[in-house]
Amino acid sequence: MKINLSGHHVDITDSIKEDVNLKFSKIATHFPTLISLDIIISKEHGEFQVELRTNYEGSRISASGSDAVMYPAIAMAAKKLDAALKHRKGQLKADLHQKPVSTTPEIAAEIIQEMKLT
Repeated sequence: MKINLSGHHVDITDSIKEDVNLKFSKIATHFPTLISLDIIISKEHGEFQVELRTNYEGSRISASGSDAVMYPAIAMAAKKLDAALKHRKGQLKADLHQKPVSTTPEIAAEIIQEMKLT
């Protein structure tokens, strides 16, 4: 998985890159069809905000996290992204299962017409 990491009012250091790669290596193993992940780390009003965006199986998924310290903000955003990807994966798997087909008529009037009421 390719990670595009950028900062807005934040210098991206090697330790930040290592932490991001460590956090998202688990997500990369659980969702091997993920090709790329866009991460924007910004600092506004003394608070770090992390925005994540990716495409997974034809849908755009994004998550964000914010905290006064950068590393918990990254962890929060990673947790939200993992939950969103699991939700999308569940939706895709649910579409594969066939829904049960009703063999009896659903309308009560049809049932009454079939009955011999004499």
